[in-house]
Amino acid sequence: MDNSTQVVCISIFLNILNVHVNRIPVSGIIKSTEYIPGRFLLASLNKSSELNERQRLVIESKLDSHSIIIDQIAGLVARRIVCNAYEGQNVNSGERFGIIRFGSRVNLYLPLSVHVSAFIGQTVIGGETILAYLQEAPKQLTVKSI
Repeated sequence: MDNSTQVVCISIFLNILNVHVNRIPVSGIIKSTEYIPGRFLLASLNKSSELNERQRLVIESKLDSHSIIIDQIAGLVARRIVCNAYEGQNVNSGERFGIIRFGSRVNLYLPLSVHVSAFIGQTVIGGETILAYLQEAPKQLTVKSI
């Protein structure tokens, strides 16, 4: 996805009492990882998504080759992002890939074709709560004459 691609963003704020383990949202392959330096604003602020220090993963889904982007975003207190995923790695949905220390945020960028099942203000549980369903890409059907 480039900057002109429209996406759905699901933003998960983690307060200091939450579990800060981050999990892979979809099975696929890690296409890229990128460290983005930045500030340490309160992670609950929307502008922290663009201004704060973050680690970005791009995963190509095994289901339909959609690109899924995950940003681990540091907060005012959370100044340490740990990301154990690496480019070229095959990953499975639900696997742990990292942790952000204390009050932080995770943004998940999904294709517009998804069906979002989470709602604003919902408390989610890592590895259990389904946030969205990917719509499988239409398959091309070829009919041969006999």
